[in-house]
Amino acid sequence: MVPTAYYLVLAAILFSIGVGSFLIKRNIITIFMSIELMLNAVNLTFVAFAHHWHQINGQIFVFFVMVVAAAEAAVGLAIIIAIFRTRQTLNVDQIDLMKL
Repeated sequence: MVPTAYYLVLAAILFSIGVGSFLIKRNIITIFMSIELMLNAVNLTFVAFAHHWHQINGQIFVFFVMVVAAAEAAVGLAIIIAIFRTRQTLNVDQIDLMKL
């Protein structure tokens, strides 16, 4: 059996990678992938603690986080496509929504 601490360390590493790439990258697609990576790290933490304490609450939270992540991905990708069609770029520095 794998100790809970290993799962928590893996989740912390995944979350750190997500935060780092969110702050460094300038592409909108990469930023959304970083947000999804951070959400998955939180899900891993919820499941690890739920298994450790023999509770189902963590897995219920994971279900709700996955629903929010799916909705965020659908709406976010639609917004990305709309921005790309109007601006012809996905670079965050070049997108200024106040200018046409």
